[in-house]
Amino acid sequence: MFYRPGHDDHGLPHNPYKAIVSPRPIGWISTLTRNGTANLAPYSFFNGVADDPPMVMFSTTGKKIGRDEVKDSLNNIRETGEFCVSIVSRDLKDAMNLSSGHYAPDEDEFTVAGLEKGTSQVVKAPFVAAAPAALECKLFKEIELPGGAVMVLGEVVGIHIRDEHIRDGILDVTSYQPMARLGYRDYSAVTDIFSLNRPGQK
Repeated sequence: MFYRPGHDDHGLPHNPYKAIVSPRPIGWISTLTRNGTANLAPYSFFNGVADDPPMVMFSTTGKKIGRDEVKDSLNNIRETGEFCVSIVSRDLKDAMNLSSGHYAPDEDEFTVAGLEKGTSQVVKAPFVAAAPAALECKLFKEIELPGGAVMVLGEVVGIHIRDEHIRDGILDVTSYQPMARLGYRDYSAVTDIFSLNRPGQK
């Protein structure tokens, strides 16, 4: 099949685009309001985009359901210039799902999901203490995208890794099985890895 997004009807019960661009890592974004209330929400349009300095991106897709205002994460980042990204392990999938609900701006999703806050060293926003790894970030730039989405670029200024996931000097992702978003309502977790040498590498 072939179709042109925005021009043609793909003819399927659900849009296949997100299933094609998958698996996508989940950025569990935490922020603070100006008065110090924590916010936590997962974003599946998330990834690392550079390593020196380390940079990440995530994008919000539209406004809050039922309200003519931007998502709390974006609003808080605009006000404070900071955020954290917690990595979602398989053990945290239910808490992550709880935090994806639509809550009032003054409601703390850490509390809703029963999560302890980790204390950041560089930024003020907390992270998920139980996360296998977390990134403290400073806002670098935001880019408005067609359709109302906004891409947030952040510079990573602090990195937390739980010691039990470092084995023989390597971060062992299979020890915590990071969650990924697929299409529709589907998710996956990394349970198996393999290595490949590039041409010329030994």
